[in-house]
Amino acid sequence: MEVQTEAVKLTQLSHGAGCACKLGPAELESVMGLFTAPNHPALLVGAATRDDAAVYRLSDSLALVQTADFFTPIVDDPYDFGRIAAANALSDVYAMGGEPRLALNLVAFPLAELGGEILERILRGGAEIADEAGAVIAGGHSIDDPEPKYGMAVTGLVDPDGYVPNSGAGAGDALFLTKPIGGGLITTAAKRGLAPAGAIDHAVETMTELNRDSSREALDAGATAMTDVTGFGLLGHLHELCEASGVSAEIEASAVPSIEGSLELADDERCHAGGSRRNAAYAAGFTRFADSVPDDRRFLLADAMTSGGLLVAVPPDRTGAAPGTRVGTIAAGPPGEIRVA
Repeated sequence: MEVQTEAVKLTQLSHGAGCACKLGPAELESVMGLFTAPNHPALLVGAATRDDAAVYRLSDSLALVQTADFFTPIVDDPYDFGRIAAANALSDVYAMGGEPRLALNLVAFPLAELGGEILERILRGGAEIADEAGAVIAGGHSIDDPEPKYGMAVTGLVDPDGYVPNSGAGAGDALFLTKPIGGGLITTAAKRGLAPAGAIDHAVETMTELNRDSSREALDAGATAMTDVTGFGLLGHLHELCEASGVSAEIEASAVPSIEGSLELADDERCHAGGSRRNAAYAAGFTRFADSVPDDRRFLLADAMTSGGLLVAVPPDRTGAAPGTRVGTIAAGPPGEIRVA
């Protein structure tokens, strides 16, 4: 069967889009509470702190960084979908301060219905981003599925004494964000025909940018904690970092950068992804907003981002070397609590 690839809108084939299709943080928290984290002397980072990737010591000078990430289409263009999914999966290694080396494709796809050309374009997009990162794709796994999904299992390398977990932040550290947020608003608006001209191009540009250089700059700045901002939104991922570190945080809402065209969509509920709504409801339990913070900014901070930037904590005397935009400060206070002014 011949498929007219230009007529296929991938986002119409899935119930969610990108990282917004992740299980909600509250639901995942209840499940993980039933899971006993393994205790092994070589496992430097496991599931206990809900970090971006696992870190396993191989020797005194070498450790593996292991992660897997896949999701439903975030954009309609197959090539861009592949690029975004690959950049998102590789980001987990960069968030640990590692360098990706090997990747395996993870594919769920209705080949009989959509044909091989669309899948080839998805895989080609992923391969080009992996090549840019210096990672080798060595194979993968595929299943037949009516709802397309794509991503990667990625293995990276890191010095076992030089990785950056999400659990090392201390009071007084400065918080930096290396990419603008708001991708969930734009892609949801695009799916519903509401996105302003050019907005989806700005979102794709942001989501396909590797976090490689930002990770290296964070290491040079002496980063104490790091995570990437994806499906749980800025507030959700900062909450995890603060809980793991035993600290609280203060965010300046107006300082948080947004993808061009996204903030204007935050007041339109038609542009709110289901995952972002879940994030906002979850964040209400640990976030205190100043009365001066407008509603559009509040929702932006909960927006489910796909392939977002790094959220980096650096010592107060190293802020000049930190990557990205300063958005807040780590503070002493109830672990996981966030105050937004």
